[in-house]
Amino acid sequence: MSVPEAMFKIVEEYNCPFYAFGDEFKLSGISLSLPRDKPACTTLVRDITDVSILCEKTDSLHTDEELGDIFNCSGCIGSIRLEYKREKRPEPVRQPVTCPMPAPERHESDISATANLLSNFSMFQPLNEEDIKELVTYLKLQQYAKGKIIIKKGDPGVNLFIMVSGKVEVMGDDDMFITFLGKGEVFGEMSLLSGDSVGATIRVVDPATVLYINGRDFRRMLDKFSSLQMYFARLLAKRLAKTNVIRSEEFASGMIGKLSEMPPTELFQTLNQNQKTGVLSLHLSRGPAKLFFKEGELLRAGYDGNEGRDAFFEMLKEEEGRFKFIPGIPPEELGISDLGDFMWLLMEGLNKIDEDVADMC
Repeated sequence: MSVPEAMFKIVEEYNCPFYAFGDEFKLSGISLSLPRDKPACTTLVRDITDVSILCEKTDSLHTDEELGDIFNCSGCIGSIRLEYKREKRPEPVRQPVTCPMPAPERHESDISATANLLSNFSMFQPLNEEDIKELVTYLKLQQYAKGKIIIKKGDPGVNLFIMVSGKVEVMGDDDMFITFLGKGEVFGEMSLLSGDSVGATIRVVDPATVLYINGRDFRRMLDKFSSLQMYFARLLAKRLAKTNVIRSEEFASGMIGKLSEMPPTELFQTLNQNQKTGVLSLHLSRGPAKLFFKEGELLRAGYDGNEGRDAFFEMLKEEEGRFKFIPGIPPEELGISDLGDFMWLLMEGLNKIDEDVADMC
């Protein structure tokens, strides 16, 4: 009986330091053939030769047809997706295949490839190659899909995160947007350094790959490398300064706060009476809402799938949430007609609320 053979072909590639799209691998028994002039990645060798994966797939193939499947490698600083195909056999194999090859330890080449990538990140630039390699041994890789929450405001700080690819957004109270973070940037350090809970929520905007290190190991690395202490001291100072500037700008406009302190009717009337032009963003119980004002008149409104007057009436019912007013509106909004006399809209909305209360009684 011939030795079963299987082919593996890379069908997707994300920052893999060794292989490229289209590279092929051939497994014959416990012998693995690599693409020409390519090094052996121990992570991928472990994935391909793993006993449970091969035995599960072999056990399920009982036909003479060429069959295939897709799976991901475990990943290091990048990742790949491979197509698995069992080659046609002269007769079906009924007995499970044993794969005695042991899973190798993490190889020096993996560490070197990761260290080479990280050396371009600002956090690691003060360190020499050997120091970076030592740090790499403490790092773990994680991938997150779009919309995933990585850390949440108010939770205890556990890990420091380093962005390898993708994009995340930083959100404050009531999911108010603060900024975006991308490749090479870090987050989670403030809670680890201060001992306080996480100060902002981090949500994935574009599928993200991150490296992370737990708090204990992070503090150990800070104690060992004074250059890292300086880096994070400067980073904290920079972020605190940026936060203070944002807050100063917001308070200077006089239009940031909570609906529990300034109800919608009072807030909207203030904008109308002061003939404000700008965008009012709100985070309410059913999601974000926006109102566009031109010289105090309402041009456009959107909330919870509603537009125009219906959205405005729904906002008037809200009692909790946060708001932020930004002066100025896009040029394309200036030419549209308003939704009607503001005071009439306000009175109509309040009448609807009274009717709803009466119906409930």
